[in-house]
Amino acid sequence: MSCADDTNASQWMPNCFAELVAAEERGLIFRGWAPQMPILNHSAVGGFMTHCGWNSVLEAVSADMMMVTWPRYADQFYNEKLIVEVLKIGVSLGSAEYASKLEVRDHVISGETIAEAIGQVMGDDDVAKARREKAKELGVKAKRVTDKGGSSYDDVGRLIQELMAWRSSVVHA
Repeated sequence: MSCADDTNASQWMPNCFAELVAAEERGLIFRGWAPQMPILNHSAVGGFMTHCGWNSVLEAVSADMMMVTWPRYADQFYNEKLIVEVLKIGVSLGSAEYASKLEVRDHVISGETIAEAIGQVMGDDDVAKARREKAKELGVKAKRVTDKGGSSYDDVGRLIQELMAWRSSVVHA
């Protein structure tokens, strides 16, 4: 089968792109759900462009990752403010329009804007260095609370105990 006849090709992927990646033996194409945590924790990854969904934010913080933010809807704009303005571990692309999957935005974020934001995250100036240091600091804190004896670890343990006690009371009632 030639790549021109590939009916399984994604609508967003350029024609023959999968074949090019396979032939070059360079890169990966994930169809469906990608294993985000292992990717974020890989040493080759220096930044993360995110839609600012809460799970992605937590995973990025846990991976000591700086972020380029591109929210679309719901709580994502609030999460972006947390990342960029409060935690100071991200750079905004300037997305300001709420848009669901079905809506088309009037404002298109340019390639130049994206490249500039990536440059700010990956740069070696004092601001980028401070952002990188803050991301590492937050990552250490995130890991600490999920380790044995950490608050999140202990809270999950208490939740499990409470659910087991509740289940026992319901079964024996």
